[in-house]
Amino acid sequence: MTTFTVSLRANRTTAPAVERGAAEAMSMPALVRRRAVPSATVRVPRVSAMVAHGLAPLLAVTAACVLALVSPRAHAAEVGQALPVASVPSADGTAVPLHDGKARLTYVDFWASWCGPCRQSFPWMNRMQAKYGPQGLRIVAVNLDTSRADAQAFLKEVPATVTLGFDPKGESARRVGVRAMPSSVLLGPDGKVLMQHAGFRAEDEAELESRIAAALSGR
Repeated sequence: MTTFTVSLRANRTTAPAVERGAAEAMSMPALVRRRAVPSATVRVPRVSAMVAHGLAPLLAVTAACVLALVSPRAHAAEVGQALPVASVPSADGTAVPLHDGKARLTYVDFWASWCGPCRQSFPWMNRMQAKYGPQGLRIVAVNLDTSRADAQAFLKEVPATVTLGFDPKGESARRVGVRAMPSSVLLGPDGKVLMQHAGFRAEDEAELESRIAAALSGR
């Protein structure tokens, strides 16, 4: 079969929407750094220029999948282990501890303004903070946008009543091993990971709340 070689290095000039959406959602560790990423190639059947143009989004997603496989996860969070990140900056630059040593339970959420499901997760997190905060729940939402303006525009539309942190370099997400947006980890009173969760759908709400309630009750 005749083939041609497709570079998997992201091309912002031809498919920025794909890069900001599907590609980043599928490959956070590779793309939050947005620096030198090892290039790789795949071989696909030769097709006409028109068909190839139509396949551009698919090829971009394929690139994201490959980059996710070759990207190191560094000190990825593991259940039963301490979170490999101590703090992230706040809006004014002061440190926001992810585990403050006071909360009975900490829910750390990684999000970005371009993340569609985050518009569902924020109202849910606000409700959980109001409902379980008096029992010792603390929610920290860590933004990964490279532009603070993008994050602030999102928060203006979807207000947050939880603690906010900002990590434009994405170092915390890389160290935790974030693979999708949003992603969350639940920490016990000792700061060790009790649960990890990727993505957010309406049907996830009951299960996540039950995990929070069970952890607070000691079950």
